[in-house]
Amino acid sequence: MNSLNLRPATPADIPQILAFIRDLATYEREPDAVHATEADLLRDGFGGTKRFDCIIAELKSSDTTIPAGFALYFYNYSTWRGHAGIYLEDLYVSPEHRGKGIGKALLTRVAAIAVAEDCPRLEWSVLDWNQPSIDFYHQLGAVMKAQWKGMQVSGEALSALAALAGQ
Repeated sequence: MNSLNLRPATPADIPQILAFIRDLATYEREPDAVHATEADLLRDGFGGTKRFDCIIAELKSSDTTIPAGFALYFYNYSTWRGHAGIYLEDLYVSPEHRGKGIGKALLTRVAAIAVAEDCPRLEWSVLDWNQPSIDFYHQLGAVMKAQWKGMQVSGEALSALAALAGQ
């Protein structure tokens, strides 16, 4: 019989975290989009300036521990609320372990961290075609923000925008 264990990631988990990130990118139809390296994750998750936190979900039996999923999050700040919040960057459970409550356990753990740290909100994004995840999140009380649309600038556009700072 397997039991679920949720724990903070350690530097030894970096290869597994990167594997989960690659699996998630494949699921999200962007298998070639991952540029992160183990060195990047080590620097930003466990280095001098910590940029994210991560929780690992493991299924344990008497003689085996199997990594089943992860939640990677970081803190943001709401000027309107005057408090930090948490942004859930990635929540992933390996396909063979879905339907066992692992995703819910990871999400509720991050929510508990938000509440314990007096964060008034927990936010994340979901792809508009990912109806199973949308339905899952709605069941847990999440609401989709209808009027707010995500914006992003990257690559050459980011460099061009930054160059305008000197003008």
